[in-house]
Amino acid sequence: MANANKGVLIAQITDTHVGFEPEAGEEEFNFLRFRMAIDHLLEQHVQPDALILRGDIADKVRSESYERGKQAVAKCPFPVHVMTGNHDNRENLLAAFSDCPTVGGFAQYALEFDGLRVLCLDTLQHGRHGGAFCEIRTSWLTSQLAAHPDTPTLILMHHPPVIVGIDWMDPRPQEAWIERFSQAVEGHSQLAGICRRQLHRTVSTTRGSIPVSVTAAVAPAGSLDLRPVNFHEADNRGIVDAEPPGYGLHRWKDGSLVTHYQPVGDWTRLATYSENLIPMMEALDREKN
Repeated sequence: MANANKGVLIAQITDTHVGFEPEAGEEEFNFLRFRMAIDHLLEQHVQPDALILRGDIADKVRSESYERGKQAVAKCPFPVHVMTGNHDNRENLLAAFSDCPTVGGFAQYALEFDGLRVLCLDTLQHGRHGGAFCEIRTSWLTSQLAAHPDTPTLILMHHPPVIVGIDWMDPRPQEAWIERFSQAVEGHSQLAGICRRQLHRTVSTTRGSIPVSVTAAVAPAGSLDLRPVNFHEADNRGIVDAEPPGYGLHRWKDGSLVTHYQPVGDWTRLATYSENLIPMMEALDREKN
């Protein structure tokens, strides 16, 4: 339960892709970045109420990759929840994280916080990068929204239900699963936002009137290039960049949802709250009061 000062804090780490370099073991690039993100989160002075691993936990779906992912979050003093992504194997994920709730075999469930519900959706279809959302999953989402029309709700999903302009990663606008999802959420005023992944970079947009956000990944980012792609002719454009890993921190307080995007890395701190800044702080406090 969140306290009155911080509200509800929900951390999300996504696209860790553990096992992309299985021969590297503990020194694997993605695994090192994963541990950096966890360490940075645990150094925060205000700790979250929960951490959600938002899909693509493993890259090559080996069961040992999920065990290593589980090892990376073992020191977290708060609950850790998992979701599926397009690189995951649902069976291996559920075997490693056996306490993950399911609906009809899908890793889909609701989380209850102080004044906020979080619906974690399973958009994985094995053998397909572009995601899916079948009738079973849609029916569950529809019933959850109908049963709690007055409770602010945040939806988490891995695959994007919107077009962002990175051509090779965007879904087709007429995807049947996106239409099915859109119809399920249409008209539900309790939705505070939709948070999704897969793009590996920070993006903000809307789906109708619903805010949609994407948090930076642990694994390297998809390159920002908004030119159309010829899928049959290489042009040597950037595809993946080793931008810093990052995580998201959702803060729910007084009916307002704010998401902080935190990069992880080494840089110089240019200012601290030292004695010479007290006059500035006092002036700010006077303005507020």
